Amino acid sequence: MIMEKIHGLIDAPFTPFDENGDINLKPIPAYAEMLKKNGLQGVFINGSSGEGYMLTPEERITLAEAWIAAAPDDFKVIVHVGSCCVRESRRLAEHAQSIGAWGIGSMAPPFPKISRIEELVKYIEEIACGASDLPFYFYHIPAFNGVYLPMIKLLEAVDGRVPNFAGIKYTFESLYEYNQCRLYKDGKFDMLHGQDETILPSLVMGGAEGGIGGTTNYNGRELTGIIKAWKDGDVLTARERQNFSQEVINVICRYRGNIVAGKRIMKLIGLDLGKNRTPFQNMTDEEEASMKTELESIGFFERCNRL
Repeated sequence: MIMEKIHGLIDAPFTPFDENGDINLKPIPAYAEMLKKNGLQGVFINGSSGEGYMLTPEERITLAEAWIAAAPDDFKVIVHVGSCCVRESRRLAEHAQSIGAWGIGSMAPPFPKISRIEELVKYIEEIACGASDLPFYFYHIPAFNGVYLPMIKLLEAVDGRVPNFAGIKYTFESLYEYNQCRLYKDGKFDMLHGQDETILPSLVMGGAEGGIGGTTNYNGRELTGIIKAWKDGDVLTARERQNFSQEVINVICRYRGNIVAGKRIMKLIGLDLGKNRTPFQNMTDEEEASMKTELESIGFFERCNRL
């Protein structure tokens, strides 16, 4: 297969819930339009930011259909289909293809822990063949599932074996390994950078072209601005925007990170997506007020995404 490579940033959206904790589809059209307006190229739904492993298969199917229906023109919808049950993952992959998703992806399951490359390849192979016409991305996020396997070895193992393997969403700290994967066979695979805090270093050393982010939900204007400034040769602006984006990340890390604090930031910028599901510990009103004050102190609300 000859597959299109992603240029620019894809957003990992939060899953909207109502007051009862059920999925809420109403905000999705406005959500999609907001992301497009602020420079994002698409969404990677039902992943870690979307609390995908805490959704039922039926909820994941419903969300996928809602995002496909709401997607603006030229807006990619990639569906995370990973599950501890590989048969369920394959069913979700088949569904994603049937409704016109742009692509699919999966992280390694948190249980059982995969400890060998061949185990990971078999897992990927069984899922990817359920949507053989779509690009498949492996979501490398070892902090979530403990799968600290060498990604170069994965590329070597899937090369020629999984025809629709497109590349890796690389959410790990090793820019050296990221770059080595990018250089594999003169850039054969699409290496999507997955850490918003190091976009600029990945551009400088790794030649990144695309990425998938979580803080892009509310800070996408600045993060896409890093890429634009770098391409324009304006290193000082790129550096300032990267440093600002790290300041935003420093704030959310004091309030349990992007999945919890980031979702509450969406409310602060005018798009209430509800609370997180158990076992996440939701922010209190006092914590929200404190976080808002910290964000105001760094000028966040003058630079954040606009509805």
